[in-house]
Amino acid sequence: MHLWELLGIVGIAFLILEMFTPSMFFLNFSLAAFITAVLSVYTKNPYTLVITFFVFSFVSFVFLRPILVKRFCKNKETGLVNKYIGKIARAEEDITESSGVISIYGERWEARSESGEFISKGGEVKIIRNESIIMYVEGV
Repeated sequence: MHLWELLGIVGIAFLILEMFTPSMFFLNFSLAAFITAVLSVYTKNPYTLVITFFVFSFVSFVFLRPILVKRFCKNKETGLVNKYIGKIARAEEDITESSGVISIYGERWEARSESGEFISKGGEVKIIRNESIIMYVEGV
């Protein structure tokens, strides 16, 4: 078996590990193994190949991994709810400290009065903050 074949198998093994642990960690080693496999066709010096593997692993881990993580990994909180903070909505039901519903952009959300004031149905409210699926509002 040639050295480039062995390094190619190592690169494929790292790709398989990446499929089972999608953390963009083993992908760096896979890329380094494939680059080292190409280089092993031209040189047989093991020190050069080991240094090449470590250098490309480090470089891809430091520079490529943050780009890939930002592009492909989704965070638990997408931030889509935060786009409503500061916006004006309409009260679909009376809003108190313990109950209420608002409507914004055609969506219905549970709502609570931030300051404890009573907001009647049909009134306009400003969204102050949210906790899970509940928007805390104040009258406009």
